[in-house]
Amino acid sequence: MHIEEISVLNFKNFNEVKLGFSSKLNCFIGKNGAGKTNLLDAIYYLSFCKSFFNSVDQLNINHDESFFMLSGNYKRSESDEKISVGLKKGQKKQFKRNAKVYQKLVDHIGLLPLVMITPSDVNLILGGSEERRKFMDGVISQYNQSYLNDLLKYGRALMQRNNLLKKFASERYFDAEHLLVWDIQLVEYGTRIHKHRTEFVEKLIPVFQRYYSFISQGNEKVSLVRQSGLYEKSFEDLLKESLQKDRAVQYTTQGIHKDDLVYYIGDYPIKKMGSQGQKKTYLIALKLAQFDFVKEISGLKPILLLDDIFDKLDQQRVEQIVSVVAGEQFGQIFLTDTNREHLDSIIKKIDTDFRIFNVEEGKVEIL
Repeated sequence: MHIEEISVLNFKNFNEVKLGFSSKLNCFIGKNGAGKTNLLDAIYYLSFCKSFFNSVDQLNINHDESFFMLSGNYKRSESDEKISVGLKKGQKKQFKRNAKVYQKLVDHIGLLPLVMITPSDVNLILGGSEERRKFMDGVISQYNQSYLNDLLKYGRALMQRNNLLKKFASERYFDAEHLLVWDIQLVEYGTRIHKHRTEFVEKLIPVFQRYYSFISQGNEKVSLVRQSGLYEKSFEDLLKESLQKDRAVQYTTQGIHKDDLVYYIGDYPIKKMGSQGQKKTYLIALKLAQFDFVKEISGLKPILLLDDIFDKLDQQRVEQIVSVVAGEQFGQIFLTDTNREHLDSIIKKIDTDFRIFNVEEGKVEIL
């Protein structure tokens, strides 16, 4: 699967751009702030119905305009797909597949599998547990729509339960039967979510470790552990045991919304002990494992977006990464860099079709 062409209108710092791509390697070269990452984000948007970087859709519109539009022509298996999205200020965005409007955006997720690796991924290590749950949920949702539906329903039930706990506190009363309505829903959706997360992490770990070992040439050992209260007790028991605390703090303290992943290098958390290069290697290995996982489930090679991933890595690790992504197991790749010489040295090591684009102040030209 690959994207053949993209049209960008009034998206972030671009007014109007239309580009045709190689089915293998595409490189965006330019100074920091020129818009290289924004082009990757436009491709990401067409896969996930949202920006990787900005959750507020209106802020993706070019400052001087009232709307944005994105359109991509894809080759998926043996079929042609045209995906487009438009958003006007003050209105809801409209997503189309082959000119037919999606009634629900969740129906689009998974059609165009994609993995993006970016410097902001460091939040998976340095950020809170929500970032790591998003990682798990984002991968699983690409191939399991029922999981995504369960997540949405769980989130709504959790919000209702928390609102009820606040109401009990403010009005000084308690209704166990009313609370049980939301407990039942949390248990139903949460138990299924827990099962899928457990299966995902178990399959992810050995692939992730293999990639890390290859990139580091076996110099370091890494592991990851998923933390969840549901490993120790049933969700029903967790809710019963935490009821008094939940009433006191006025929110739900136990459940899959508290899950976390802990990353280790050797016997120590990489968050505290890892160097910048080790953390970046860890994240790249994690995302490449994600790539393998999505490819196996979907039967398609996801598009791979690499945003400035070689910074803070020594030459040896860069060469190892290049040799990996140049393999047959990967399909279409997009990467950004500020250094043309650096980019040329990478291309020389990859015997494949490629295109290079120069990005400068919101304008793009093919080199």
